[in-house]
This record gives sequence, C-alpha cells and structure tokens, in this order.
Amino acid sequence: MPELRTDRLLLRRWRESDLEPWAAMNADPEVREHLGELLTREQSDATVALMQAEFDERGFGWWALEARETGEFIGRAGLDEVGEDMPFAGVDVGWRLIRSAWGHGFATEAALACLAFGFEALGLPEVVASTTVNNLRSQAVMRRIGMTRDPADDFEDPSVPVGPLRQCVLYRTPAEMPTGYTARRDTTASSPKTSGVGRPSDGTANSTP
Repeated sequence: MPELRTDRLLLRRWRESDLEPWAAMNADPEVREHLGELLTREQSDATVALMQAEFDERGFGWWALEARETGEFIGRAGLDEVGEDMPFAGVDVGWRLIRSAWGHGFATEAALACLAFGFEALGLPEVVASTTVNNLRSQAVMRRIGMTRDPADDFEDPSVPVGPLRQCVLYRTPAEMPTGYTARRDTTASSPKTSGVGRPSDGTANSTP
C-alpha cells in the first residue's frame, strides 16, 4: 500500500491501534448521521479487514488518516469502486473524520491527495463523489476540491431503505480538471492494479468532514 503525505496528513496502511478509534467513530451518531445505523465493534473491525484486502487486491482504496503533527488517527480517506447496484459507474473519492478533526480543512487536504493519486498514479479519466442531499458540509468539500454537480445526476441509493438517507447527490471531476495539488507518495510501493471489481466499504456516502 503506497503512503501519501501532505503538509499535515499521512495517508497510510491501517494498524491494529486504529481499530479502537475507528470503532468509536462508527458508534458516534454525529459521525454516522449521513451514513445510517451505528456499527458494533465487530462490524467496525470487519470493515477494516475488508478495506485492507481490497486495497491489496486493487492497489487503491481506503487509507487510514493520521495527523502528522501529533500522530493521531483521525479517520479515513481514499478511492473506491462504485458498487454495481448504483445508477452510475466509476471510482469514488471519500472521507470520514473524527468530530475533533472537523472544521480544520483536513477533509479537503486528504481529498485533494486522493484525487492527485487517482489521476497521476491510476490514470483515471474521472473521479466521482456522492453523499446524501442533506450533507451540506461534505458537498462543500466536493466543491472546494473542484468537483461539480449536475442535478440531473442526483439519485436514490438502492442500498438504503426509504427515508432521508436514500436521496443522494453526485459530484464529478474529470482528469483534465487541475486540482492544484500533487500528493507526495512512497515511490517504492508496487504499482496500483485497477482490474479488481469491488463494492464500497460501508456505504458510498461521505461523512461530514
């Protein structure tokens, strides 16, 4: 798994020590507001195992997110293949941060690093992002990283029961859209693979940054 570094963040492989704070995030109603039900510790741990396996198979996926100044685990960010049951296809950029990390620009910084990796290392022609129609904070991050929304692309998430989380918005950015950012990555890592077929780990919607 290649590591990505920004001025303030390290996007890295998951560690055993990440499991407890990740589980706390997944049991936090505010973090899960736009994602659905809270997860048990067992369910939360299982998502990490799945994220690791998918990254190893495909060469991209979800990184653990660490604040470089403190070494604290603050969430996840990454790229994921859109699920086959969705009304659109492609690779999705996403993020989820602990509440104490909200409002500091970390989601924007991590997302830009992921976009740079997707376009430069993977050669993706486009990256998409989706969230619930009411998740205005994540939509603001999508606009800040240069993504745009066409209301005609808005959709109902078929994996979500009828309710306030089912109606979603879709943002896009093409490879020719300059992100103004180049991620620093570990050049000793193996080359990414893009042939694997996967589904989003624990939902496609992005959490409030």
